[in-house]
Amino acid sequence: MNSITRVLLPGVMLLSLSPLAGQAQTATPPLGGPVVQGVCMISREAIFANAKAGLSATEQLQRLTTRAQEQLGAEQATLTTELQALGLAGAPVQESQLTATQRAGLQKHQALQQKAAEQARQIEQARVKALQRISEEAQPLIAQVYARHNCGLLLDRNVVLGGNMANDLTAEVVQALDSKLTTVPVSIEAAPAGR
Repeated sequence: MNSITRVLLPGVMLLSLSPLAGQAQTATPPLGGPVVQGVCMISREAIFANAKAGLSATEQLQRLTTRAQEQLGAEQATLTTELQALGLAGAPVQESQLTATQRAGLQKHQALQQKAAEQARQIEQARVKALQRISEEAQPLIAQVYARHNCGLLLDRNVVLGGNMANDLTAEVVQALDSKLTTVPVSIEAAPAGR
């Protein structure tokens, strides 16, 4: 995995979360027990991962990341060839021994790394905006479902170690969100001038 890929790949990962706790619960029998009236659960991560808007955002982020990786990968391949021709691909060279052409090649390499970091930052910013929009749209729906179930306490499902999961509101919220919002536009904003 090259340095460009390592910088860009994490930008897409969050929307495609799958909690490991869910896998551990299927390996052992659930604890069960009586339904605790007024205590409800929800998984925000499952809402983002399963709602149509979250799936759409994930797909768009993956396309942006792939496009950036392809563009930067092509530039890196060209630059690697150039650096090899300049004798900079092997053992490290002392700064004082570099020619002007070699320095220019290293500056191009540094500029490409900065470009990759900037694109990763932009993709991360787009991911955060998409999650924020989905969250804003889901919040009133969560409140409606919460009230409809006469909940008095709402817990994060991902921190519940066991018990009766009958009051899990996640699927109902996903269904309500899907009827309200099916896609969220995800785009890269241009860097401010002077960056």
